[in-house]
Amino acid sequence: MDWVAVALSQDLRNAMAMPARIDGTDLALWRSMSGQVHAWGDRCPHRGMRLSHGFVRGETLSCIYHGWQYGQDGGCTSIPAHPKLTPPKTICATTYQCVEDGGLIWVALNEVTTAPPTLSGKTPVRSVQINTPRHEVAAHFGDAEATIVNAVDMTLVLQSTDDAHCIAHVLSTADPKVASRWIEAQRAEIEGVAA
Repeated sequence: MDWVAVALSQDLRNAMAMPARIDGTDLALWRSMSGQVHAWGDRCPHRGMRLSHGFVRGETLSCIYHGWQYGQDGGCTSIPAHPKLTPPKTICATTYQCVEDGGLIWVALNEVTTAPPTLSGKTPVRSVQINTPRHEVAAHFGDAEATIVNAVDMTLVLQSTDDAHCIAHVLSTADPKVASRWIEAQRAEIEGVAA
């Protein structure tokens, strides 16, 4: 699958940055004041500080280390230590395709021309880290290759974070408390932990 769900839309408020990870690639997700969502590599081009620790000012993301600001295209727009300098166009954060659909934030690490999967009719409930590889979680539900699993009133969108962990983004038509208890029971069973 080209698109990977990395967070619930409700978990990334305006003027906020947060970390995410896809198959070992660290990301900085951020939402501008106007509500536009972005996914970038989680390293400032200047000194390598995590951009997910940065802060949003209007429509820019600033690195917390030296305050370098980056516009929505990833290009550096301001270097506070050199306020009269126009930053070279070569100073640019790594950017990825990012869209919101169905209450989820989707990211593509490679260029894609298709839309993310449509998951209408279910409400996003929560995201849960499972200390098990994605394919084993999918196999628990009957298909080791699946990234989207349908079970009863639930849909799980699985995000592989690395070789040993994944995140299940839970969408449901059931009461959110019921859905939350269900995914906790599933996680305990998958991880082999007594509930």
